[in-house]
Amino acid sequence: MIADPVARTRFVGLACIVASATGFGAMPIFAKLAYAAGVDLPSMLFLRFALAGLTMAAVMQWRRLRWPRGGNLLALMAMGGVGYLGQSFCYFAALQHATAGLTALLLYLYPAIVTVLSALLARRRLSLLRILAVAAALLGTGLAVGGSLAGSPIGILLGVGAALIYSVYILVGERVTPVAGAIPSATVIMLSAALGYGLIVLWRGPAFPTSPAAWAAVGGIVVLSTVVAMITFFAGMARLGAADAATLSTLEPVVTVVLAATFLAEAVGGWQIAGGAIILAAVVVLARAGESTKAPG
Repeated sequence: MIADPVARTRFVGLACIVASATGFGAMPIFAKLAYAAGVDLPSMLFLRFALAGLTMAAVMQWRRLRWPRGGNLLALMAMGGVGYLGQSFCYFAALQHATAGLTALLLYLYPAIVTVLSALLARRRLSLLRILAVAAALLGTGLAVGGSLAGSPIGILLGVGAALIYSVYILVGERVTPVAGAIPSATVIMLSAALGYGLIVLWRGPAFPTSPAAWAAVGGIVVLSTVVAMITFFAGMARLGAADAATLSTLEPVVTVVLAATFLAEAVGGWQIAGGAIILAAVVVLARAGESTKAPG
C-alpha cells in the first residue's frame, strides 16, 4: 500500500498507461487472427467502431456527460468519418501486407511527423534536439523495414500512410477535443467511423465472424484494444499529464513486437531491434519536449 497520495496517484496513472499500451499493442495480433478466421477488413472495423462506440455512449450516459454540439460536433464527425476511417483502413490493411511488428513501428513515426507539421503550420524553427530526434526516427524506420520484420512495399506505404493520416488527425484533434472533452469526443469519432464502415459493408456485403475464434478476436479488438485501452489512457493521462502519458505509450509497439513473436512466430532480428529502439528513443525525446500527444488509437 502506497501511503503518499501523490506517489499513489502516479502509480495508478502508470498502471493505467501500461494497461492502455498493452491493449493497443495487442490489437494487431487480434486483427491477424481475425483475418485468418475469414473476417474481412470493413466488417472487422465496422464491428470495432460500432460496438466500441455504443459502449462509450453507455459510459457517457452513466457519467451524464454532454454530447458535443454545433460546429464542434461536425468537426468530430469529420474526424471520425474521414480521418479515423482513413487511418484505420491504412493501418489494418498494412497488417495484410506486413508483419504486426513492422506495422506498429511504422505507426510510431507519427510523433516525428506531428513535430514537423506543427512547426511548418506555425512557421517556427525546430530546435536542434527535435531535428535530431526526427532524423533518428527516420533512421530507425530505415533499419526496421529491412530483414526479418518483413513487409511488401504496399504494406510499408500503407503503414507510413497510417502515420501521416494519424498525424493530421492529432493536429486537428488538439483544437477540437478539449472543447467537448475526451470521452464525448472519442464516442462521436467512433460512431462516425462506424457509420462510414457500415456504408462500405452494405455496399460490399458483410463478412462477419462465423466461428468462436473469429468472434473472440473481434471481441478482443473491441473490448481490450479499444474501450479498455482508450479509457485507461484517458485515466492515466489525467493523473500523469500528456507528456508522461505519451512517453509511456511507447510501450505499445514493444508489446506488439513481443506478442507477435510469441503468438504469430514473427522473427525479430538485430537490425530491427536497433531500429525499433531508435524510433522509440526519438519518440521519448519528442514527448518530453512537449511536441507529441497521443490521440485515441
